Amino acid sequence: MSLSIYQISVPVFIRMLGNLSAILAKAEAHAQARSIDPTVLLNARLAPDMFPLARQVQIASDAAKGCAARLAGVEIPSYADDEQSFADLQARIAKTIDYLKGFKPEQFEGAENREIHIKTPSRELHFKGLDFLLGFANANFYFHVTTTYAILRHNGVELGKMDFLGGA
Repeated sequence: MSLSIYQISVPVFIRMLGNLSAILAKAEAHAQARSIDPTVLLNARLAPDMFPLARQVQIASDAAKGCAARLAGVEIPSYADDEQSFADLQARIAKTIDYLKGFKPEQFEGAENREIHIKTPSRELHFKGLDFLLGFANANFYFHVTTTYAILRHNGVELGKMDFLGGA
């Protein structure tokens, strides 16, 4: 059985964004149960030079939608990055999942060889589609999902590995 670029990207992003949504729901319940101002968690960081939790979620969303769009050869939608509450972050995740669900497997035919170019403030990156997905996009996406999990776990939210992995 061969796997397609679609199969190893879009459904995986959808599943992990669903897990991220469940993790954020636990965080919000934790804050509510302990009378913690939610902005404390939304602004929490693992280190002073790292982005806060809300930005980690935004970047995870951007990584998923950006990867899918680039691999399918379509324009990447832009989101405002103005989320300031758990509800806002949940809405962003839901919007990203809805966007991803709009892709069809045939949009990814030949994507493994598609030229992908990304401009960063300091350089330009060039990939073939498969190398982009496996060597850059997945790592970036999982970094920000994992960092979100770690920030919340560090701040006392009762999370375990199965929260990250989901219900299988």
